[in-house]
Amino acid sequence: MATPRVFPLSCVAQQYAWGKKGSTSEVARLLASNDPLVQIAEDKPYAELWMGSHPRGDAKILDNRISQKTLGQWIAENQDSLGSKVKAAFHGKLPFLFKVLSVETALSIQAHPNKDLAEKLHLQAPQHYPDANHKPEMAIALTPFQGLCGFRPVKEILTFLKKVPEFQLLIGDEAATKLGQSVSHDTQAVASALRSCFSNLMRSEKKVVVEQLNQLVKRISQQVSAGNGVEDICGELLLQLHQQYPGDIGCFAIYFLNLITLQPGEAMFLEANVPHAYLKGDCVECMACSDNTVRAGLTPKFIDVPTLCEMLNYTPSPSQDRLFPPTQSQGDPYLSIYNPPVPDFTVMKMEVPGSVSEYKVLAVDSASILLVVQGRVTASTPETPAPIPLQRGSVLFIGANEHVSLKLTEPQDLLLFRACCLL
Repeated sequence: MATPRVFPLSCVAQQYAWGKKGSTSEVARLLASNDPLVQIAEDKPYAELWMGSHPRGDAKILDNRISQKTLGQWIAENQDSLGSKVKAAFHGKLPFLFKVLSVETALSIQAHPNKDLAEKLHLQAPQHYPDANHKPEMAIALTPFQGLCGFRPVKEILTFLKKVPEFQLLIGDEAATKLGQSVSHDTQAVASALRSCFSNLMRSEKKVVVEQLNQLVKRISQQVSAGNGVEDICGELLLQLHQQYPGDIGCFAIYFLNLITLQPGEAMFLEANVPHAYLKGDCVECMACSDNTVRAGLTPKFIDVPTLCEMLNYTPSPSQDRLFPPTQSQGDPYLSIYNPPVPDFTVMKMEVPGSVSEYKVLAVDSASILLVVQGRVTASTPETPAPIPLQRGSVLFIGANEHVSLKLTEPQDLLLFRACCLL
């Protein structure tokens, strides 16, 4: 009998401290919907659901006809299932990690190196940079999802320098003046001035940062108590971040970076060297397989300030430019494709109305992972002896070039996300 190339997975939940707790977490709700035996602990965080073959969260195979226990083991012995191009380009490994994130408190402000820098950092400091790969990421909102992403337009930063004297003090008058003057020059002058300002902030003495932050928090708190609006200086966000990370330099980074709220279905793509932080909400995320992160703040972890200030992309852009819109499939009215400018991954979103009785999943020359966010179906392939029941929270591995048909078992709209690698 041929080995099955389409099978359900049981995926690993990561309980990082920043995750939403108990059943407020979309990660926990997906787990519980898919498996009634799962006990959700209401006092524990459920931060990430890992759908893939990463060694720290290798998915278990739920098919007793398959001898291998995990997806990673199975792919190692069935590399053709990756698709011929993917197998050759990524040395017989699944090139992406697919996730669901449920964020309660902010993740660190960070950036990820490009491939060249990743190789160099991994050689120099493997304890901080565990592999030689780049780590582009894409987040697609499931609920309103708030994050910081990329440098703001310079005019916005200059306004904050005027309105927030504590921020101006850390940047210094000279760097702030240069930033103001750079606006009438070319993009290189702007990037250079922005780099000086950001570097001054990141190299500020801890004691001075804490003093200035406490002063700013006190001032904003007094304004709030007096019933005055503080939106013009992101007051609410600053208080929230300071409460989560008291005295952290990252609290001031909100004056440099675009604040974005993605609505469900909206996405942002985070290419190499773009500073970003996820602040709150639930999203589907896909990334290249890497753990390389250069942190800038909102973290108790190691901050590599020289590398960070050197590597960042200092090109400012308005927040709407950070949105990454999907393209609508020509042949399938229910399919949207988020195809970023990197080879490692593509994400597809399928929204199928409940009135449709059967939906054919596009066959692609890549292994893929399918997540059911809403709806109930049975999945079958020409080779499957028995259909595979799928419901909210189910995760299905689909080998390259497999034809999968989904029959809706109730008239509820379907929402599916699928990660693959379209070379």
